[in-house]
Amino acid sequence: KRGEGKWQQVPWDEALDDIAARAVRLKDRYGPETLATCIAAPRSQYWPLHRFLNLFGSPNNIGVGNICWNSNVWVQSLTYGWPVEAELDLQSTACVVMWGMNPAESDHSLLWHTLRQYRSAGGTLIVIDPRRTLTAARAGRWMPVRPGTDGALAMAMLRVIITEELYDHDFVADWCSGFARLRDRVAAYPPERAAGMTGIPAGDIVAAARSFATLKPAALFSGLGIDQSGFHCTQTLRALAVLRAITGNLDEPGACHLSEFPDFVPESKLELSDRLVPAQRLKQLSRELFPLPSYEGYERLTQFTRRHGKTLPVRYLTSAHPHLVWQAMVTGKPYPIRALTVLASNPLLSQPDTPLVHQALTGLDLLVVLELFPTPTTALADYVLPMAGTLEQPVLQTNAGVANIAYGGAAALPPLFDRRHNFYFWRDLGRRCGQQPYWPWETLEEALDEIFAPAGLCWQEFCRTGLYAPPRHYRKYRTQGFATPSGKVELCSAILEEMGYDPLPAYVPRDDGIEQYPLRLVTGVRCQPYFASEFRQVEALRRHRPRPVAEMAAVTAGALGLADGDHVWIESPQGRIQQVLGLREMVPDTVSVEYGWWYPEQPLAEPSLGGAWQSNANVLTSADIASCDPILGQWSYRTLRCRVYKVDGE
Repeated sequence: KRGEGKWQQVPWDEALDDIAARAVRLKDRYGPETLATCIAAPRSQYWPLHRFLNLFGSPNNIGVGNICWNSNVWVQSLTYGWPVEAELDLQSTACVVMWGMNPAESDHSLLWHTLRQYRSAGGTLIVIDPRRTLTAARAGRWMPVRPGTDGALAMAMLRVIITEELYDHDFVADWCSGFARLRDRVAAYPPERAAGMTGIPAGDIVAAARSFATLKPAALFSGLGIDQSGFHCTQTLRALAVLRAITGNLDEPGACHLSEFPDFVPESKLELSDRLVPAQRLKQLSRELFPLPSYEGYERLTQFTRRHGKTLPVRYLTSAHPHLVWQAMVTGKPYPIRALTVLASNPLLSQPDTPLVHQALTGLDLLVVLELFPTPTTALADYVLPMAGTLEQPVLQTNAGVANIAYGGAAALPPLFDRRHNFYFWRDLGRRCGQQPYWPWETLEEALDEIFAPAGLCWQEFCRTGLYAPPRHYRKYRTQGFATPSGKVELCSAILEEMGYDPLPAYVPRDDGIEQYPLRLVTGVRCQPYFASEFRQVEALRRHRPRPVAEMAAVTAGALGLADGDHVWIESPQGRIQQVLGLREMVPDTVSVEYGWWYPEQPLAEPSLGGAWQSNANVLTSADIASCDPILGQWSYRTLRCRVYKVDGE
C-alpha cells in the first residue's frame, strides 16, 4: 500500500517493464496528457525527460520554474529580445545593486567571493532586502524594503532618473521604444509616495537612483526575492529591466551581457519539442489562463529571436502551471492526470500547498520517483529508482542556452549500488513505449558528442577544460538591433499590449491583509549548509543547523511577548507549522521562515512522512490562481500573511 514504507527491491528491467506497461495503459485510456513530470532546480540534465515527454505526447511538465528562472527569461526576452547576465568586474564595475538576492547564503561560491573583493576595494554596493543578510551587512547602503513593494521602489527610482535627466539620452533616443509613455507612467511614483509603501525614506530612494544612474558601468542582480513575489512579479521584473536599459547599462562590460548563441547543438534541439503535435500543445494546463507562457506565446516571442539565428529554450518558457496539474489529479478536470514521474525534486516539500500536493500524489495510479536519497515524496511512490550522483555522471550545465561548465566526464566514478543516470531511464522507458527510432544512442556520451559536433568537439575533448567560454561581444545591438517587434528595447512592450496586458511597468498596491493575520510572511529564504530540502539527513550538516529558524525583528517579537529561542507556531490561512524563533535586524511586522524542512529521523511513512507536516513552509503557502501573477502565473512565497504565537507545553 502506498505510504506504508514496506519496500521490495526488484531489477531495473522488471521495474521498467511494469512502469512502461502501466503508462501505456493509462495513455490508451485517458490520452497521453494523463502523464505529467515534475522537476526542480538544474541539478541534472533534463533534455532526456523532455524528449520522452514530447514523444509520448504530454505537454504537462511542471517544476519551480514559474518562481525561479522562467520569469526572468520571459521578462528580459520581452524587453530586450534575449536574456541578460549581470556582470561584476573588479576592474570596471562602478556600482552593484543586489535586489532580493543574498549570495552569501544562496550562492556562497565565486559570486560571493568576488563581491567581498569588490567591497574590500571600496566598490559601491547597494542591497535591497527586507532582512539584514550577510550580503546586506557588507553593503554601503542597505535598503530594507517591505515584502511585496519592490515594484513601487523600482518605479520611484525610474522617476528620479527620468525627472533629473540622469538617463542615457543617446541610448534611449536611438535604441528604446516607448520612452514618452514610460515618462508619463512613472510620474505617478514620486519618492515620497514610494516611501509610504516601501518603508524606505524618500532620500534613500533618491540617493540609490542617482548612484545607479551615474556610477557606470552599474550591475543590477535580481534574485528569488522578486521572482517569488506573486501578483507583482512580472511588472517588478519589467521595471528592473527598464532600469538597466535607460541608464545605458545594457550589453556593456561590467554591467550586463546580452546572451549569445553557442555554436554547438543546444539541448533544446535534443528535446524534440517539434514532435509534440499542435493538438496536444493545446491541452497544456494553464494555456487558457496564462496564454503568454504557452506554446503560442512562445512562438510569438521567438519569431523575433529566430531572425537573429537564436532559439530560446522551450522548456524554460512553456511549463504547465503546477496548481492546475495538482487540481487535475484530484478532480479529473479538465481531464484526468493519473501518472507522475518526479526527477530531482521533492514536491511534497518544494511545491506550494502541501495538503493539496499530498492529496494529488496519494490518489495517482502511478507515481515514479528518480532520486538519490529517500524523501517524503519517495515515501508515496510506487517505484523509486536510484539515480547516479553528481560525481558519478557527465554533467553539462547551461545558462540561457550557453554551456558554461562540465564535470564528471572521463574522471567520473562508475555509479555504485546499481544507480544510473536518468538518461538511461528515459531512453529505456521510451524504447518500451514505442519510441525506439528516437533513442539511437547506447551511451549518454554518444548523445553529448552530438551536442558538441558543430563546434568541432567531442564530449571528452570538452571535458579537458570543463568550460566552453567563447569571447564575449558587447554592444551587439549596434549592428543587429534587438530581437523585439520594434527592433529596440521595449520600454512599452508590444507583445504584452497585443495580448491585453499592461505594456508598461507598474506597481498597483494590493491589500492582502487579513485582520487575524497581522504579520507579513516571507518563506523560501536559503540558509547554509542546506539547499532547498536537501541534506537534512547528513549528520555533520545537521549538527551545524539542527532546527529551522523563524526570524523577526526584536521590536516585533517584543510586541508579541516572544523571546529568542522560543518554539513558535507560524499560522497562515492555509495551515500552521512550528519553528524556533530567532531575532534578526529586518523590516518590522514581518516573519521569515526557513524553507525545505523535514526530519529524516522520523518514520518515512504515513502519517509522519519524515515530519513533512511539522516545519514545512509550504504547509503555509498556496498557488491558487486568483492570487498569482496575472501575466506569467507566479505564486507568492514572499508576500503572504500570518500570525505567530508561542507553543504551549513541551
